[in-house]
Amino acid sequence: MIGDIRVFRAVSAASVMALSSMAGASVSFNATDGAGRSATAEFDVQGGQLVVTLTNDASMDVLIPVHVLTCLFFEYSGGSLSLTPVSAQLNAGSVVFFGSNGGGNVGGEWAYVGGAVWPEGSGYGIGSAGLGVFGASNFNGPDLDPPGAVNGLNYGITTAGDNPATGNAQVTGNVPLIKNSVVFRLSGLPGNFNLNNIHNVWFQYGTDFSEPRTPAPGALALLGLGGLLISRRRR
Repeated sequence: MIGDIRVFRAVSAASVMALSSMAGASVSFNATDGAGRSATAEFDVQGGQLVVTLTNDASMDVLIPVHVLTCLFFEYSGGSLSLTPVSAQLNAGSVVFFGSNGGGNVGGEWAYVGGAVWPEGSGYGIGSAGLGVFGASNFNGPDLDPPGAVNGLNYGITTAGDNPATGNAQVTGNVPLIKNSVVFRLSGLPGNFNLNNIHNVWFQYGTDFSEPRTPAPGALALLGLGGLLISRRRR
């Protein structure tokens, strides 16, 4: 476990893909750091629900807990959101190592908080590790690995390139882990919701705020930072 604070304020690659309308649109944030970590959060609106696809898309092998993606944080500038978690499902092609996959339903191992506070902001969070922010799981799934509250590394997300046979005990069988993507659905979007108002997106690794956390700034913030590669794509 790495105890020193590692907040990567400059990422080696960051992209923001933005559209101007709510329906049929998606916005994606990606952050990659110098240690090989890479994560993507795609926000979409489907059937009046906010759909968040969280992916640990690094190619590196997961060898220690701080390679495991456990939480996503973001802010919204278009007014307060009152969202209700609906479901958390394994994305297509993703699997669970060392535990039950719940038939694809991993909602009992993840939690949403509408009043999340992290070192760089306050707003909204989705997490599988408690961090003093998340309590009971609330994505309406079975408790696949007690306790009922999200706790520790359990059901965190490993990389696309993870070899489950290599690494320390925490990533080779002590706890269940997901490879490599989860789709979250939340209801309660206001009528004027705009995906482009999502910003200050952060990806948390490991089980403590003293461990690595990578930022994927919004488009306006990106324009003011050096060392970042910005690209926009229409989906």
